Amino acid sequence: MREVRHCSRSACRETAVATLTYVYADSTAVLGPLATFAEPHTYDLCAKHADKLTVPRGWEVLRLALPARQPSPDDLLALAEAVRDGA
Repeated sequence: MREVRHCSRSACRETAVATLTYVYADSTAVLGPLATFAEPHTYDLCAKHADKLTVPRGWEVLRLALPARQPSPDDLLALAEAVRDGA
């Protein structure tokens, strides 16, 4: 079963939906879909913090398309199987 990752922002316990990576050499922040694995120099963000992201003056934000927020049929099937297995 997949580990649930939480937002990296202090005191936020929402589920992460995006990963933020800084490219210091280009003064760019890249915000994209949640990475497959947690990496040491990236930040996982919830939808609220991803939407409100700001960067230092002179920096650019590259926003990659985030997946739709509604669960897919595969997600619902996996959830149903997990519940059935737990019973």
